[in-house]
Amino acid sequence: MYPLRFGFKTAQQHSTWEDLLAVWLEAESLPDFTHGWLFDHLNPIDNPDGIGDCFEGWTTLAALAAHTKRMRLGLLTGCNTYRDPALHAQMAATVDVISGGRVDFGDGAGWNEFEHRSRNIELPTPGKRLRMLDEAMQITKAMWTQETVDFEGKYYQLYGARMSPKPIQKPGPPILIGGSGEQLTLKVVAKHADIWNYSGGDLETFKHKVEALKRHCDDIGRDFAEIELSAQRKLDLNDADGSVREIQAFVDAGVTHMVLYLAPPYKVGELTEAAEHILPKIEARG
Repeated sequence: MYPLRFGFKTAQQHSTWEDLLAVWLEAESLPDFTHGWLFDHLNPIDNPDGIGDCFEGWTTLAALAAHTKRMRLGLLTGCNTYRDPALHAQMAATVDVISGGRVDFGDGAGWNEFEHRSRNIELPTPGKRLRMLDEAMQITKAMWTQETVDFEGKYYQLYGARMSPKPIQKPGPPILIGGSGEQLTLKVVAKHADIWNYSGGDLETFKHKVEALKRHCDDIGRDFAEIELSAQRKLDLNDADGSVREIQAFVDAGVTHMVLYLAPPYKVGELTEAAEHILPKIEARG
């Protein structure tokens, strides 16, 4: 049984670096928050034309790693189609070193049509994207642990690839995979993830997806208990009691890795208010 732990997410769109950093430094001072997250998008995702400011995920995360000392940090979630997986693994290893071993490696299959179309990045069918993610996870683990990597997959190939320094965490940063497709996504989660993140859906759907994930684990002989359950819920300080009820319901359903999503513009004080008035009312599952 994993201990209950709280994190937060600041999608770095429509914000300034100064405001982002201020919120992360506030969180660093609040012991109740043990992990922080950015998203992995190239443009804002709240409009179809991608208009507005948006900081790149890994470079922003590296800067935040240099300004913090305690919290774990990652992208919720990374987008596999944006980067060669060996390069992606190296970027994560670099930030793991910079942070002193605090990276959680979030990854996903990708979905945003505008970002792919506007930058001439292929957006394959969902099935192909998930098969690519499966190969990418194999490459990631190999790059973190092997001196040289040869890989002959359907979508990716490596020939004596080297990466040094390796991550501080051994055998590598915990892998978080987001998504809830029952046929393919959760199969990849069962094979590779240390943490599974469920984002945005309702509680009954979450429970259904958990059962599907259990079946995939059974199919490959993996202990379902090895995978920590994570959920992302929007923080609503205008309805603190409602937030408590929603978060508690997911915790009662097995979530131990809870991510509170903050909406821009980011303001110092919101996480402090949550730490004082919401988190103390959440009881870990017995």
